Amino acid sequence: MTGGDGTGPGARELREAARELAEIATTLREVSRHATAAATDGAVNGSLRRAPAAGARAQRALLRAVTGRQGLGHALAGGPAGALGAKLGGMAGARSLAVRVMTTSLRLRIAAVCLDNPELTTDPLLARLREAVAAEREMDAVRALYALIKDRGTARALTAIAPIFGEFLALRALLDRNPLNDRTAWLIACGEAAASADPVTGLSNRAIAVLDVGEGAARRTAPAPGEAARIGTRGSLLDFLTNLCVVGPTGRALVQTVTGPDGVRRHVVQVPGMRIGNPDLDSPADLLGAFSSTLLDSAPFSRALTRAIEDYGVPPGEDVALIGHSAGGAAIMNLAQDPGFCDRHIVTDVVAVGSPIDFKRPASPHIRVASVTNQHDLIPSLDGQGAGSCFDLHPDWYVADYTDPAHVFPACHSMEHYTANIAEDLPEVRARLEEQLAAYQGPVVRSQLYRLYDREPGAPAATVVTTSGGTVRLPFECPRGYAFTAYFTADPAAAARLLGDLGRAVRVGGRALVALHAFENRGTPLGDYGEAHLGVVVTDPDGPRPSRMWRELLPSGEHRGLGTCFLHSVLTTDLACAVASEIWGHPASVGGVRVAGGARSVSVRVADTGGTILTLAGPLGRGLPFVGRDLVVYSRRDGAPLRSHIRERGRRRAHPSPGLRLTAGPSDHPLARVLGDLGLDGARPLLCLAVPARSSLRTPGIPLPAR
Repeated sequence: MTGGDGTGPGARELREAARELAEIATTLREVSRHATAAATDGAVNGSLRRAPAAGARAQRALLRAVTGRQGLGHALAGGPAGALGAKLGGMAGARSLAVRVMTTSLRLRIAAVCLDNPELTTDPLLARLREAVAAEREMDAVRALYALIKDRGTARALTAIAPIFGEFLALRALLDRNPLNDRTAWLIACGEAAASADPVTGLSNRAIAVLDVGEGAARRTAPAPGEAARIGTRGSLLDFLTNLCVVGPTGRALVQTVTGPDGVRRHVVQVPGMRIGNPDLDSPADLLGAFSSTLLDSAPFSRALTRAIEDYGVPPGEDVALIGHSAGGAAIMNLAQDPGFCDRHIVTDVVAVGSPIDFKRPASPHIRVASVTNQHDLIPSLDGQGAGSCFDLHPDWYVADYTDPAHVFPACHSMEHYTANIAEDLPEVRARLEEQLAAYQGPVVRSQLYRLYDREPGAPAATVVTTSGGTVRLPFECPRGYAFTAYFTADPAAAARLLGDLGRAVRVGGRALVALHAFENRGTPLGDYGEAHLGVVVTDPDGPRPSRMWRELLPSGEHRGLGTCFLHSVLTTDLACAVASEIWGHPASVGGVRVAGGARSVSVRVADTGGTILTLAGPLGRGLPFVGRDLVVYSRRDGAPLRSHIRERGRRRAHPSPGLRLTAGPSDHPLARVLGDLGLDGARPLLCLAVPARSSLRTPGIPLPAR
């Protein structure tokens, strides 16, 4: 176990040289911008008319400066023309002097890390990979990486390259011919800001982070019997770290009050890392929450923590310590850099373990920040800064960046491993953190566990509604069942005519998007029944422009305008039909609905006493896991537009190339007429979604304002 802080023989000098080269590269890049701006300036071009000879010499000198190997290299930068020229040059493999200097800086940083981690040099597979990347041999680098993974497995391969992961990606990005990832590589290399895009493809990570929406919420919860006995009853560094292990990455947080050595009560907020599972859980600690907490200054994760602290009743002006692991560390740093939160509470200390927090800044210089990271843990380097950083980003922080080759990623990222390292292998780190948290040592006088949510959980208050078929309790719950949805395109003029003023049809390739939903419901208050709905996917008239329609997929059902207007529904029981028409305003009728689905094929048949209305059958094709959204439904009851939504749970699979075909039967049923108007007889779906084990909760209809 070594410190890995770059203080070994030669490592400090290499990092200092790398830092100077990075600063020189940044200056050269700024010079390139000014030279490009001068070369494309209209005033310079105008000088050709007034003084042709002198103007031509000036133009040639500027062009040589920003395109010649004896000058700044291929250094077009800044402005539309410069940006286009830089992209074209990058695709052609041309490089600027600034990039060449920066890649030299990165190579020096890798060499410094190798001094602290000799296995990076002595391991032949790692050496082959490093040499191929440094020599710009793209295919050799791919082969070397494949050989490393084949020999060690993915986990050990990631562990092996973890100490140089950030520099490795930045060097590769600056040397490849993809211009989209150059900005991210530059951010990593110069240590200016968090890497906000994927350094391999250049695709923005913020496009993922903004999917994480919600005002944040927290509910008190009791620990499980086995947990209650293990949660610490005294305040100390190891107690707080053990509490993080006990609570675990379950979407919960712990708030405790400790009586310190001076008799003063202080409060400790303890936040574990990312919750494992579906990336779009109700929990703000899911995968999306980890992205947003790292990249954004405020996210549902930190807002949910604020709600927990408010509910706990931490009095304004009292001391608070924040301790977090992984994404929890990023979330508590967002609290520490929130001026409003720090105005209400005196945040004295932040301890982040295994967290990507390099580019976060506390709101007050009096907040003591400690960061503990294992160089073989990839998670702390997700913001672009890792073991090879040559910048002293936080001279006022306590930073412990150590190396432990015995631990394999992702095991070395677990809170249990970090706790064991701090308790047994890093005595200096343990002593320093215990000293920092000395005021929080003492008996725990209060402890409360919270479950965190993206937004306030729970259904609206239950109500009982009477229909012609009987009474029903709202919200309406279906505990289990099967769901299938097929999406088609249809005649947009017919869709607009059928919709009226209930929304604008969403178009795909110039045609209206239509959905056929088929559900089998079991164990509901209405008994077991089936239902089929044919509707047009719409956005309300006040919704976003078509070019921004993708943003409508971000919020949950309560806040999203994109939904489906059911044109006609068929339900298998009189009571279910009455509920659908009288509560939610659907044009509905009683009939037979049969849904038979498996992993490879599905069959949907809708019929009435007059015969078959429609059949949809055939192979599903390849299926992929799919993160679904709640279903928003528009309808009309007693002439007034309504909006409701169906909260769905269950593992979904998307089938992007289904082989099904819809056939309309020889029926005069209203649903058959709608199929004919839309021209769907014989149509094949674009996409199918299947949920073999589905539960749902449908809210009452909310009247929409008159338009």
